[in-house]
Amino acid sequence: MPINLINKLALNNLSDTALLGSNVELSYGQLIDETNRLQVHLHLQQGGAPIALSLDNHPAWIIVDLASMVNNIPLVPLPLFFSDAQLLHAINDAGANTLITDTPSRFIALLGETITSQTTLTVANKKLTQLSLSTAKQNLQANTAKITYTSGTTGTPKGVCLGNQAMLSVANSIKTAAQLSAKDQHLCVLPLSTLLENVAGVYAALLAGATVHVLPSAHVGFHGSSFNIQQLLNACSVTKASTAILIPQLLNALVIACEVGVKLSNLRFLAVGGAHVSPQLLQRAAQLKLPVFEGYGLSESASVVALNTAQANKRGSVGKPLPHVTITFSDDHEILVKGANLLGYTHNTTIDSEQGFIKTGDIGFCDDDGYLFITGRKKNIFITSFGRNVSPEWVEQALLNNPEIAQTCLFGEARPWNIAVIVPAENASFAQIEHAINQTNQGLPDYARVTEWLPANAPFTVQNQQLTSNGRLKRDVIWQQYQEQINAQYTETTH
Repeated sequence: MPINLINKLALNNLSDTALLGSNVELSYGQLIDETNRLQVHLHLQQGGAPIALSLDNHPAWIIVDLASMVNNIPLVPLPLFFSDAQLLHAINDAGANTLITDTPSRFIALLGETITSQTTLTVANKKLTQLSLSTAKQNLQANTAKITYTSGTTGTPKGVCLGNQAMLSVANSIKTAAQLSAKDQHLCVLPLSTLLENVAGVYAALLAGATVHVLPSAHVGFHGSSFNIQQLLNACSVTKASTAILIPQLLNALVIACEVGVKLSNLRFLAVGGAHVSPQLLQRAAQLKLPVFEGYGLSESASVVALNTAQANKRGSVGKPLPHVTITFSDDHEILVKGANLLGYTHNTTIDSEQGFIKTGDIGFCDDDGYLFITGRKKNIFITSFGRNVSPEWVEQALLNNPEIAQTCLFGEARPWNIAVIVPAENASFAQIEHAINQTNQGLPDYARVTEWLPANAPFTVQNQQLTSNGRLKRDVIWQQYQEQINAQYTETTH
């Protein structure tokens, strides 16, 4: 019998509050009862193929997740921000024959004749629609508990198959590293369909007996592709949140609010991940005495791999590897990870691994104190016309150490020198940008220096598709936007 979380939750104080939503409160005992009731329903209604779940943040999301876990039915979380094409791909790729959703009209229009029946059910005071589908069954990895499709990739991303053991290993490590306890109030800010929130947020908090606040996305500030920081601040205040997980963009908004006087007195552990965090932003957070701790992970390792903590925090690093993780490096400095490994991909796609270690695609190193540093993505490294390898993230991070530079993206593939597209900080002049670049170049070897730069037409955002949902640069999209100007610079300028 595969390990499942519900057995461990029974060890908590059953009268303590487990989940708090906008219209429902469940103790640990009630959470277990609700899960068992839904588990029986799914067992009778569902044939063992994956269940796809498209649902805004709500305690019902967690109950569907746990009930699937108890039934040993793979769950396929569908991010609300996925396009129709991505949703269809995930459902068909996983072979889901059931969809549970709170937005049935979208899926009825999308799935059409593949829907064989439709029923309604109520979970934690939330009315849901269950659609049965005639999707072709797929051969999944044995013991698959969850199939996650990473955002920010192409329309047809690979489905990562994870087992309960891997996810609970991460959750237990997070519980220990963050010193979570029954006194904690965890606020879910990121969508529950995000593996980071699902495993490192909810699972870790529930294992500790903490209270998990699960509010609709709009109540914590998400409105489509825009974000309202005041609503997040209100949510933090109302819930007395002690822990939360943010992506860099949200941390930046939070820091700006705190710089003008907002106080977050209850927060004691604010994890940030999903993309690189600029040293400048971390420095600003430290000056405000915000308890911000950067981490690092990947879906193939069931989310978090390394994390800074209150006891071991080195700014600029992503922390020390969690206890269940072993890290080594390839000859070209690629980070290799073992521990909480994925079971495989859908359709038995080959895992890129080396002697049991997953190839992360990230370049980095561990310092003498055991802290992990990420210096770039292997696939992003470009080679100049002089044959020098340049990791753009390395140069971009150096540029972002300057307060005059808000965002930047570096190019130089097959060119004799490098050019940066730069989003200036508010009120920064071009002369200040020039000075910042000159200062940065003094600490870089000649082949990595920024010779020319272009001011961006607008900030890189999710809305203009130049950032992924977790804050990573979409370099190909940025290149398409600025390639004519970049090429013109190379044609007009001689160095």
